[in-house]
Parts: sequence; C-alpha cells; structure tokens
Amino acid sequence: MQIEIQESVDKNIMHFYPEGGLKIAGSSEYSDAKSIRKSPLAEALFDLGGIRSVMMTPDCISVTKVENISWDVLKPQILAEIMDFLASGAEVVLDGKNADDDELLKKIEGLLSARIRPAIQKDGGDIKLKHFEDGIAYVELQGKCVGCPYAQRTLKDGVEKLLKTYIPEVKAVEKYEE
Repeated sequence: MQIEIQESVDKNIMHFYPEGGLKIAGSSEYSDAKSIRKSPLAEALFDLGGIRSVMMTPDCISVTKVENISWDVLKPQILAEIMDFLASGAEVVLDGKNADDDELLKKIEGLLSARIRPAIQKDGGDIKLKHFEDGIAYVELQGKCVGCPYAQRTLKDGVEKLLKTYIPEVKAVEKYEE
C-alpha cells in the first residue's frame, strides 16, 4: 500500500493520503479521549504519543503533532500504523449511530426542508445537511449561495439561529468543507 505524504504550511501538521482512500462518510476530527473512541485508527495514532489531533476525510488523514516532537521520529511510526491498520481491514470509524441519532437527523432535515430551504431556493440556491456531530450541524450551501458574500451571515443569523431555537441538541451550524 502506498501513502502519499504532504507537508502543511503549519509545521505541526502533516497530511497522509492512503492509496484507495478511507471508507468513511464525511469528515471527522479527533482531539480528546471521548472522540478517539469513535475511531480505532485515531486511537491507534494517539497511542503513539505526541499527537494533538487527527482529522479524517475519505481521502486524507491529517495529523497535528505537539510542538516538541520531531516529524523525523513520528512520521515513520504514523505511516506504519496507518498501513498496518488499513491492511487489517478493521473499521476506521465505528458506526455509533442509534435510534436517537436517526431521529435527530430527521428533525434537522425536516426543519431545513420546511423553514429554510424554500427561502434559499427562492434566491437560486439550496442547502444540504452533510452530517451532524458533537452538536454541530455541517451544511453545504449550493447554487447561487456558493461564493455569495452573505453566505456566512445566512448560516449564522438564519440557519443556526433557527435550528438552535427548535432543536436544543444543535449548538452550532458550520459550513461543510471536504
């Protein structure tokens, strides 16, 4: 298995692109004991020591290290851990969904469809719920909303305010980025 490595502008972040990608939906960030339990791969990387956070997307694993650890030491360990883990065929992210999660997603989708989508479509755009994690609804604006100077304001003053008012589990709304 090949893994392409790309350094970041931030000297404490490095990106790892496994050949064939990861079999996950959306993106997830792991930075504390509670969150890493959702991903055996993130847990394995944290076990190496010196890791501050791990961000996973379907095509990339971004690792942020602590300041005083050298990439010369950490990079080969991370590569070996990723290769061994992916070769094992184990689930990268555990499916922690349950009936409550499904019900919450239905509530968010219902509110988007009933109260928000019609107004956005009227202006030539659309909105799509990409995923919900840790109280944050990640949405994607589409159509004329992409690149609109008022898009962030629409998200915060419109979408976020409405969702937080009717669904207490929603703590914030953020723009989904791949």
